[in-house]
Amino acid sequence: QVYKGLDIITNKVSPQEQRLCRHHMISFVDPLVSNYTVVDFRDKHIEDIFARDKIPIIVGGTNYYIESLLWKVLINTKQKASTAPGLVTDRKVELEQLDGVELHRRLSQVDPEMAAKLHPHDKRKVARSLQVFEEMGIPHSEILHQQQEEEGGGPLGGPLKYPHSCILWLHADQAALDQRLEKRVDDMLAAGLLEELRDFHQRYNQEKVAENRQDYQHGIFQSIGFKEFHEYLISEGNCSPETSALLLQKGIQALKQVTKRYARRQNKWVRNRFLRRPGPNVPPVYGLEVSDLLRWEENVLKPALEIVESFIQGRDPPAEPVKMEHDVNENKRSHRVCELCDRVIIGDREWAAHTRSKSHLHHLKKRRKLEAASRAAETSGGSGGAETSGEDSSLPLP
Repeated sequence: QVYKGLDIITNKVSPQEQRLCRHHMISFVDPLVSNYTVVDFRDKHIEDIFARDKIPIIVGGTNYYIESLLWKVLINTKQKASTAPGLVTDRKVELEQLDGVELHRRLSQVDPEMAAKLHPHDKRKVARSLQVFEEMGIPHSEILHQQQEEEGGGPLGGPLKYPHSCILWLHADQAALDQRLEKRVDDMLAAGLLEELRDFHQRYNQEKVAENRQDYQHGIFQSIGFKEFHEYLISEGNCSPETSALLLQKGIQALKQVTKRYARRQNKWVRNRFLRRPGPNVPPVYGLEVSDLLRWEENVLKPALEIVESFIQGRDPPAEPVKMEHDVNENKRSHRVCELCDRVIIGDREWAAHTRSKSHLHHLKKRRKLEAASRAAETSGGSGGAETSGEDSSLPLP
C-alpha cells in the first residue's frame, strides 16, 4: 500500500474511510522503485507520531513489517553502504541473480552458523545474509547474537522497541474467512482489477516480459495478483477468446487460492511469534472473534475499545490475553536432510510435518517394497535345496 496507484490490487482503504482518521504510509512510493525496504518503513512516521503525543495504530497486514516495528530485529545496511564510493545498486538484488547452490556455498564459507539455519532454496534470505556480511564486515549470525544478548532480548531477537504495545488479533472461523476472502476477490474484479492490472502491465511490465526480465520478487510486483494473471496478460490479443477466457479463470482461481494461503500464513505467524513464544519480550495478544459480522460491535468494537482504554490508563484490561500451549524445547532452526526425498528441512515442526507428508510416505513405502524384494531375493538365492544352472539364482526358475 506504500506504492502510488494500484489501489485495487493492494486493497487500499478508501478515501472516504481515510477522511475519518488520519492515515500514513499510503501511496507515497513510486511503483517502479524496487529497493524500498522494511527499514525504510520502520524509520518513517512512528517517532514523529509519538512526538506529537499521539498513539500510532499499526494495521496488519504484512507480518514482517509489524515485527520490525515491535522488536529490535533489523539490520540497517543502507547507512553503511551509502558511504561506499560508486555503490549505487542494491547488492542483495545482485546476489539473488546467482545460483542458489552457489549462494549457499558462499554463505557457508563466511557464516556457517547462518548457512545451517537457512534453506539452500531460500535465495532471498541467503542473499540478505551475504549482503549483511559484505556491507557490515560482520557475520549476520554474530549481529543477531548481539541483539539477543541485549537487555530484554530473547531467542527470537532483540528487545521490544515499545514495551507497552497492545496487540489485537482479529481472527475468524476458517470457513467464514475463506468465504470472505473469495468474496473480496470477486469485489476486486467488479471494482476494475483487470483494467488496473492491464494498464500497469502495458505501461511498466510489457517491455520487461518481452526481454524475459520480469521480476515478481521485488517492489510492487510482489503484490498478490501480478504473478497470478501473468499468463492472461501476456497472451491477451495473441490467442483465441476461448483460451483467453480459460487463462482468466485460471488467474482468478489462483488469486483466490494464494489469498487464502496467505491468510493462513498470517495466522500461523501470530501463533508462532506471539502465542508459542511467551516471555518478557513478547507483548500480550487479545483475541477478537470476527466470524459473525452482524455482531461486530458486540464481539469486536466494544471489547477492543475497553482493552485499549485500559492500556492507555495503565489498568489491567477486562479481557484475558490469548494463551496457547508451547514447546520450550522446539528448535525452529534445526537442520535435517531427508535422504529419502533428497530435501533439506529446517525446523522441528517442519520436520515432523514432512515425515507425515504424502510425498515422504510414498518414498518410504517405495523403499520398503524394494527392501522387502531384496530380502526375498537373497533368501531365495541362499536356500541350499535349489539347483542352479549357472544362471542368476535370484531369478525365479521356469
